[in-house]
Amino acid sequence: MCMRWFSLIFGIMLLSACSQTEETSKKPEHTLPYVGNYDLVYKKVNGTEVVDTIYPKIPSFSFLNQDSVLITSASLKNKIWIADFFFTSCGTICPGMTNTMKKLNEATKDLSNEVVFLSFSIDPTRDQPSVLKAYMKNYGINSSNWVFLTGDETETHRLGVENFYIHAAEDENAEDGYAHAEAFSIVDREGYVRGVYNMADPNQLQKIELDLRKLLKEEYGISGSK
Repeated sequence: MCMRWFSLIFGIMLLSACSQTEETSKKPEHTLPYVGNYDLVYKKVNGTEVVDTIYPKIPSFSFLNQDSVLITSASLKNKIWIADFFFTSCGTICPGMTNTMKKLNEATKDLSNEVVFLSFSIDPTRDQPSVLKAYMKNYGINSSNWVFLTGDETETHRLGVENFYIHAAEDENAEDGYAHAEAFSIVDREGYVRGVYNMADPNQLQKIELDLRKLLKEEYGISGSK
């Protein structure tokens, strides 16, 4: 099920990347593709009809973190986001996802002022802040730019599927009661999703780091120590 959803998301990404034309004025040459369904807005510029390709942004959100502090999208403004969706009682893909995110977080310590890692729990009823804090301790996570988030379950699932393009839903047929994709998303400073990565593929860890560094360097003029 996870692979089917990831194939669908990858198809959306491919369509988005291929849809750009020389007439597009909203998004000129860019480092990474913009992901998601888009609207076309036609207008006249100096007597010539051009088209703006308008991509969706991540909407405003608010969640509690592992310290019971309210984290909002506004408080994360001007940061690049690396996001995933998980739950602490997951015994299948989540432990591997967390360890992979930890590797990525450690590999990009030189970018800690520019990047924030977001792990959204899709089982907030169980995953209260104290549970998230214990989970972080169990995995040896002590990072200033990685937050674990819990909030309204319906909103979390909608945010994952519709905005971060990571499938997350309650599923009584799934082994742990939830079906979700083993994926990470990159979101730029303006709130646009710029990549969705299937982390079941070990090669994607290097790719997402390279894409992250490329995005920061080429679009924001920021280079890390590597």
